Amino acid sequence: MPSDPLSLSLSPRPDTAEPQEKAFPFRAPDPQNFLPTAQEHVRKPVPRRLGPEPQGHLGRVQRLAGHQRRRPPGLLPAHRELVRGFGNLTALFVFSIPMRMPGVGSVVNRRLVVVFGVLGLCRTLKIGKKNYSLRPLIGCPFGSLFQVEYGAEGSKLSRLLESAEVSNIQENGDYQLVEEHRDNRELVDNNKAQSLSGEDIEELRRQGATGDKIIEALIANSATFEKKTAFSQEKYRLKKQKKYAPRVLLRRPVARSICETYFTKYPARIGFMRVDTLSLLLSMANVAANSDILVVDMVGGLLTGAVAERMGGSGYVCNMYLESSPYPMDIVRMFNFSDEICKRIVRTSLSDLCSVQNDPSEQMGHDVSVTANASDEQMCSHETLTEPAVMEEIAPPSQNEISKCKIPKAGDKASQETIDLWKANGFSSLIVAAPELDTWNTVKDLMPHLSHSAPFAIYHQYVQPLATCMHNLQIEKMAVGLQISEPWLREYQVLPSRTHPCMQMSAFGGYILSGVKICNPEST
Repeated sequence: MPSDPLSLSLSPRPDTAEPQEKAFPFRAPDPQNFLPTAQEHVRKPVPRRLGPEPQGHLGRVQRLAGHQRRRPPGLLPAHRELVRGFGNLTALFVFSIPMRMPGVGSVVNRRLVVVFGVLGLCRTLKIGKKNYSLRPLIGCPFGSLFQVEYGAEGSKLSRLLESAEVSNIQENGDYQLVEEHRDNRELVDNNKAQSLSGEDIEELRRQGATGDKIIEALIANSATFEKKTAFSQEKYRLKKQKKYAPRVLLRRPVARSICETYFTKYPARIGFMRVDTLSLLLSMANVAANSDILVVDMVGGLLTGAVAERMGGSGYVCNMYLESSPYPMDIVRMFNFSDEICKRIVRTSLSDLCSVQNDPSEQMGHDVSVTANASDEQMCSHETLTEPAVMEEIAPPSQNEISKCKIPKAGDKASQETIDLWKANGFSSLIVAAPELDTWNTVKDLMPHLSHSAPFAIYHQYVQPLATCMHNLQIEKMAVGLQISEPWLREYQVLPSRTHPCMQMSAFGGYILSGVKICNPEST
């Protein structure tokens, strides 16, 4: 199992503009509005969306209980960003994506394997027990569907294009459920219903049979398939497809899908932060374009990446660290940010910001020394210009010189000019997600660096540190509008005659303390 799995995000219709629906808890879905997709139809109440969707964005967070209309991955428009063959581009690979079968309805696929992968001409992806080259993925848009095909040269990934069956589904809408009179009471699971042996299946593979043909052969040689109910037949097809014809869906990693996956697989790495909690943090902190957001991110860089994704390359995201070394930001590289957005993600320490703010004399002395050094360099350059020029052959740049010209990387140290600007104007918002630090001491040190009337949002997985911080803020008269919120999320499976809350959900998503900073003359 790969170390960094990534969850599947929902796929709304990118080519239609829908009016915002009013929130109400239960609504029967219109079968004509649902199309086959890679995941079961779900409805997630989320307070706010994570940010502006870039072109080709495959995930969307809608408010409250508005259900989402989606289309199958193979039918998504091709105007989204294509996968390039060079560079470290991180993508999502979703294994074993089933399509809908006629007369059954939507597919319930409960165990999808989703992983991160770096695309490249020489990169491989392990599916099951074999490694497959990622070369066929180069040049394909995000949302493309691939299937493992067997041939004379071995197995490889082949892209699945729009089929006639899927086109019929798109035109005619959902299939109507057939009245069911069968049940599984008479079926006995004794491993004798299948007449095909393992040797027969291997012989079919050597003959070049595709995975779909192998599945049809297994169905034809099953003695109990016709006796099963429509739902049981669908589950049987899914089980055989995952084994003999696995499919891979190429998805774009975004803040929502990254947060959902880490919360499902490795929640401790992101401080047990759920996707609705992340969206509520961005909303309460008023994260918007052309803002200077102060972030204390000890959740692997998830919060920093989500803020940068919403700002879209305008303003600055300052990831501040209160200790001697910066906090890790490994998750930020999974967003595939452009160079322009990476330039807007900077780091600085609290000691550097405090020294600039509290001791301006040192800053003036530093400027004087810099000016003196600059004047000396000008004098030296003037002296060298007076010497006669000598024609020399220019050698090609060495490997070390080429390596110095690096691409802008997210998390570089903030420049002195930027720090001076923050000193004069202050930050427009503050977001803290540092479960390992003392909440009150952290907020007390960071509040002076905010501008007046700046909102702030503090996340913690326990309520007591936030309650203590809220009490101290009230005593010190540093903020107004203080409140502690506990986000709550319920996910629904929306299928014909099978709509119900999901069986495995988390009942806990942490707590958020929010408020607005005020100027207290008594404290100055």
